[in-house]
Amino acid sequence: QVQLVESGGGLVQAGGSLRLSCAASGRTSSTSVTGWFRQAPGKEREFVAVIKGSSGETAYADSVKGRFTISRDNIKNTVYLQMNSLQPEDTAVYYCAARTYCSVCGFTDSDYFYWGQGTQVTVSS
Repeated sequence: QVQLVESGGGLVQAGGSLRLSCAASGRTSSTSVTGWFRQAPGKEREFVAVIKGSSGETAYADSVKGRFTISRDNIKNTVYLQMNSLQPEDTAVYYCAARTYCSVCGFTDSDYFYWGQGTQVTVSS
């Protein structure tokens, strides 16, 4: 089993930054693919970013490209989401998710086996 714990959410003004963390414990060998998703009130959960395997291949949703950066610290078994130039439309509960390695996957929530509890990000205008 794998446990994922997110942290780093909070309230920030538009234009500000936050860094989210997703710490994995347990069978961390099963977390080669780690993604971030978000869900705003009244909306479906949407893909934000993903990081894969030892190569650290990354991909982003168009809405966050150039503003968000996903990275991982393999020693700490932690994946980060650095969020810059935050806007009110970024307000959501952010979730990290993980699964074993897959080459063409990681962009939809049904791809993932493990989920964290979520962390709230609120961006004020």
